[in-house]
Amino acid sequence: MKEVTVLDADLRRAAAEGMDEFLKVFIDAINEAIGGELTAETLTELNADQVTLLAYHILHTEVMDGGFVQLIHNGYGPFIFLNPFAKALKLWGMRNLSKLIYEAHTLYNEHGKDIEHDCSDEEFMALFERYPKFDDLDDTFIEHEEEWTEEVARYVDDHLERFAIIKE
Repeated sequence: MKEVTVLDADLRRAAAEGMDEFLKVFIDAINEAIGGELTAETLTELNADQVTLLAYHILHTEVMDGGFVQLIHNGYGPFIFLNPFAKALKLWGMRNLSKLIYEAHTLYNEHGKDIEHDCSDEEFMALFERYPKFDDLDDTFIEHEEEWTEEVARYVDDHLERFAIIKE
């Protein structure tokens, strides 16, 4: 396992700035520990909670920017849907987000291969029209994003030792 460390002062500063900044301290530290490369090899260097936090970060970034279609097109479908991410969220007490991931997984199984293909910008934009079933899932994520991010931050705060070593 890679040693992931964060400074207590950075954590206190970030916590005062809000939940996004608080989570960013851990996400940055985890990414630094794996050299910024999320690969099959580097995933084995992290524990399940650290991987789940990175998965949430990717999910959040991609869906807030361009929805599940963008997430899948950018190659994150296997990481989000073919790993036990939804199950981990459920274990974290995040049943509603877990349910949303399972719903998106069903659509990924149906349409993922087509969405993942390389295409022009115009063809990429057309994917949103071809797969409108993702729209409701995108809307649900956006509607609950703040609540879910707060739940993730609370879980991390309640289990700091699973995410990093806190140094003075």
